Amino acid sequence: MSDLAVKGGVVMGTQKQALNAMAFYLKRVRGFEQVDLRNFRKAKESQKLPVVLSKAEVLRLLDAAEEETRRGGLARTYALMLQVMYASGLRVMECVRLRVKDIDFDNGYLMVRQGKGNKDRRVPLARRLKEPLREHLAGIRKMFDDDRAADLDGVHMPGAFDRKSPGAGKEWTWFWLFPSPKLSVDPRANRVRRHHVHENGVQRSMKRLSEVARIDKRVTCHVLRHSFATHLLEMGRDIRTVQELLGHESVQTTMI
Repeated sequence: MSDLAVKGGVVMGTQKQALNAMAFYLKRVRGFEQVDLRNFRKAKESQKLPVVLSKAEVLRLLDAAEEETRRGGLARTYALMLQVMYASGLRVMECVRLRVKDIDFDNGYLMVRQGKGNKDRRVPLARRLKEPLREHLAGIRKMFDDDRAADLDGVHMPGAFDRKSPGAGKEWTWFWLFPSPKLSVDPRANRVRRHHVHENGVQRSMKRLSEVARIDKRVTCHVLRHSFATHLLEMGRDIRTVQELLGHESVQTTMI
């Protein structure tokens, strides 16, 4: 642990991850009842500020995404996801886990279920994304109908919902908003079913689009979330509102 901090130069979060892994191994695998892991040199806490795109850079990125949507297929899905992440301030996993029922077109919001800290929250749905999302829903409806015709198992359900409502996973409302084009084996239930798209594909799409848009910054999907918050503050929104929309536990995180 000390070597990670002194020679490895890792940040505190990386060292904590190693500490948790070591504690798990010693307690659960080796069977030690008492483990004292306090005697090591702690890594220094980093004070890095988040990367933020200007509004002009976001427009260039979204223009590149619009161009990508004309290619169709998975590229179109990824481009739409990036637009949703910026317009609603979503984390990448919150976006990939959206379901059909989480869109409220009439009231203009998305419902984020079981976000970080296992909390639900409402986030705004941009007006310009309503029509693209409706077209997207029409496209994935055929995928859903094909799955039902093939009598596939329904999508994975949260918590104990499979036991409480066994057939809910086969309902349209619970279908993934961004489903994977390929079927896969669910290791938790050992069943072939359709999962949502993988977050790595979204990240790769973001990297490619940032290069197309000629943005000379290290751009990840999370940068869209930083930019969403910063641009709201620049428009005069108060920081407590931004905290609520981002789903932060502490306003100190939002202030950074």
